[in-house]
Amino acid sequence: MPYEQYNFGAGTLFLARTDIAAPTPTRIGTLQDVSIDMSFDAKELYGQLQAPVAVARAKMKITGKSKFAKINARALNDAFFGQTLATGEQIQIVDEGGPAGTVIPATPYQIVVANGAAMSAGNPGVDLGVFNAGTGIQLTRVASTPTAGQYSCDMTTGTYTFSSADEVSGIKVVISYAYFETTTGNRITAFNQLMGSSPVFRLNLGNSFQGNKLALTLYQCLPTKMSWDFKNEDFTIPDFEFSAFADSLGRVFDWSSDN
Repeated sequence: MPYEQYNFGAGTLFLARTDIAAPTPTRIGTLQDVSIDMSFDAKELYGQLQAPVAVARAKMKITGKSKFAKINARALNDAFFGQTLATGEQIQIVDEGGPAGTVIPATPYQIVVANGAAMSAGNPGVDLGVFNAGTGIQLTRVASTPTAGQYSCDMTTGTYTFSSADEVSGIKVVISYAYFETTTGNRITAFNQLMGSSPVFRLNLGNSFQGNKLALTLYQCLPTKMSWDFKNEDFTIPDFEFSAFADSLGRVFDWSSDN
């Protein structure tokens, strides 16, 4: 008598690019859910009567989606972007000097941010604004020679220049900026590509419940959508969608189970 088999949980999901040589497989971490949809077009043949006299199955379409919580730059690049992965990361510093603020020093009325040494002409930082720590009013950036309530900045050195009037007034400021670390993390800089350019990967989905196993392989998949949802009181769980198609051997998928 055949035994019954059930499945529980999201299982495990692996991706491996098929458009490059010797790819490193990527495990999609902290998997939340995976769904695979297989559909076919149906073509009906009609004569003079209301019901079709024949029905044939036509085009097949396989799409899927997955939600996962573990953020990994290499996995995102392999699964979706297909760009160049480099060592480095962008780091945002919000309200440096806060909450009390940093006093504007005497002439030349300049503050060099804590990570200014990491900036250069070839690797400049990004100004994200300056606020008056006492009033919460934002200062206005100008190209040079700031007056009261203004500032200028050189993001190749992280140097912020203020007005003599604000120094005399004893204004304290908080500074927000971003800089690029070149020795830690991973960085994907996406460039505009020709139409049709995309990574292609093999997908392996598997699970085991009560000693029973099942597995699905989609031999060729193309990424179609990536959604990010940032919430105030919840985890960020990207939503990733893809479409499957046949490989060079004509294989579309492989399905197996214990029962």
